[in-house]
Amino acid sequence: MNSALDTWLEKMPVVAIIRGVTPDQAIDIGHAIHEAGIGIIEVPLNSPEPFESIKRLSIELGEDCIIGCGTLLNEKDAKLVAEVGGQIAVTPNTRPSVIRKCIELGMTPMPGWATPTEAFAAYRAGARYLKLFPASSFGAGHIKAVKAVLPNDAKVLAVGGAGAHNAAEWIAAGIDGFGIGSDIYTAGRSAEDVHQRCKDIVDAINSAR
Repeated sequence: MNSALDTWLEKMPVVAIIRGVTPDQAIDIGHAIHEAGIGIIEVPLNSPEPFESIKRLSIELGEDCIIGCGTLLNEKDAKLVAEVGGQIAVTPNTRPSVIRKCIELGMTPMPGWATPTEAFAAYRAGARYLKLFPASSFGAGHIKAVKAVLPNDAKVLAVGGAGAHNAAEWIAAGIDGFGIGSDIYTAGRSAEDVHQRCKDIVDAINSAR
């Protein structure tokens, strides 16, 4: 388990997904997110120059926030993320070799799953943070049912259609965190806008808990 990640998930259970961010904007956006009360930031690897953005964020905010990548597909990119300071690696699937490589490199994998079979496969490969994606396709009831059979040390996050607007439903189902993307950031959005959006999300989730 990752104690720093657990601390942030307890404080504010949100992974801010900043798909499309550029290196020149990454630090301002990172500060905007952190200052609003969210401390886990994911740069998807299909963003422009993602490794440079992760590097800059890690240098600037790595002691205060959890910085990492999303849309990780292979071991080669896992190594590049680790080299620039990434701490977490979010994947869209449960490929065991990628999960194991992330752990070997000292990163915390957060693989994407849909079925109980996939969740257990990811767990067997070493993952303890499991990302249901797309969450809206399955609903909060799916989380509740799967969590009933998963080991107690598995934490489940919902990504895609789960967020501030329906937080209470997901929290009641036992969710451990949310991955929120376009409600926080889309390419070109200002740091001021991102900050306000994050504050609204923090307030909504705190009210739902």
